[in-house]
Parts: sequence; C-alpha cells; structure tokens
Amino acid sequence: MKKKINPFWPSMAAVFIAGMIFTEVADNEFYFFASYVVLQAVIMATAWNILGGYTGYVNFGSAGFFGVGAYTAIALHKAFGLPLPLLILAAGAMSGLIGLGAGYLTLRIKGVYFAIATLALAIVFETIAINWEFVGGASGAYILTPEEFLFFDSYIEMLFMLILSLAIGSVVVARYLSTSRIG
Repeated sequence: MKKKINPFWPSMAAVFIAGMIFTEVADNEFYFFASYVVLQAVIMATAWNILGGYTGYVNFGSAGFFGVGAYTAIALHKAFGLPLPLLILAAGAMSGLIGLGAGYLTLRIKGVYFAIATLALAIVFETIAINWEFVGGASGAYILTPEEFLFFDSYIEMLFMLILSLAIGSVVVARYLSTSRIG
C-alpha cells in the first residue's frame, strides 16, 4: 500500500517559491505593498483563528500585541540602530512575553469578560504608544530605509519576502497546533 503524501508541505514550499518568482517578475512596487498588507492580515487572521477558532475565546487584544512588537522594534531601532532581523526577533519576544503575562491574567476569565479584558489591554497599549514621545507618540515614527537590501532589488521586495516567510511560519505553527496533542 502506498503512503499518502501530505499536500501541506509541498503547498507551503510552492507558495514560497511563487513569492520568489513574484519578486523577479513584478515591476511595480505597489504590488509588493498590497501583498504585504494582505500577508499581514493572514498573520493576524491565523492568530485570531488559534485563539478564537480553536479555543472559542473572543480576543480583542491581538492588534495591541501586534503594536507592542512594532513599537518594541521602533524603540530598539532608535536606541541602538539594530538590523531588521534582530528587531523582528526582539519584537516577537517582547510581544510573546507580554502575551504570556496577559494570558496568565485573562485566560481564567470566561465569555464576555475575557473580551472586555483584552479590549482594555489593547486600549492600554494604545494609550502608552500615543504618549510615548521617544517612539514618536501620536505622530508615529520615521524610519529610513537601509542602504542594502540583501539580494533584493528594493526594500519593499525584501519586506514582502520577509512577511511571506512570517505568514508561512504562522500557518505552519497553526497547523502544528491543530494536528498536535494540544489541538
């Protein structure tokens, strides 16, 4: 009897290869920007699916944790001028640590109270970001694009491949959670 091949891994590889081909054939940076926004939504939807879909919790704090990561990257970039890969790791680590603390406090709450608590967390994160002058406060931050783009033609192409890799990674993690003993 032949062993059945799981189509998940080849499809993830095909999506990555299609993204690499896309960087070579696309001639307008708008396509990269639009794809970047869509892939951000894929990551956020995957996070929502893990908490809301698998556990049934309605979480309004996802955008707040996304913002914590973004502002962590901005603060570290302004303070130390770290390269983008380190900023991404630090942003993920900070969001994860704050998420663990918030989860410890809120996952004991059920139903509408959990939703209200996570909404309150998002509002607290927003208030901190708006009033934190070091990262630009309500005006936001200006970050100059780097001179080198690894082996890509432009900065937005590099960001597109980065967000594509992160989106694939988030889908892989969600798939692992759903097929593991936990899920």
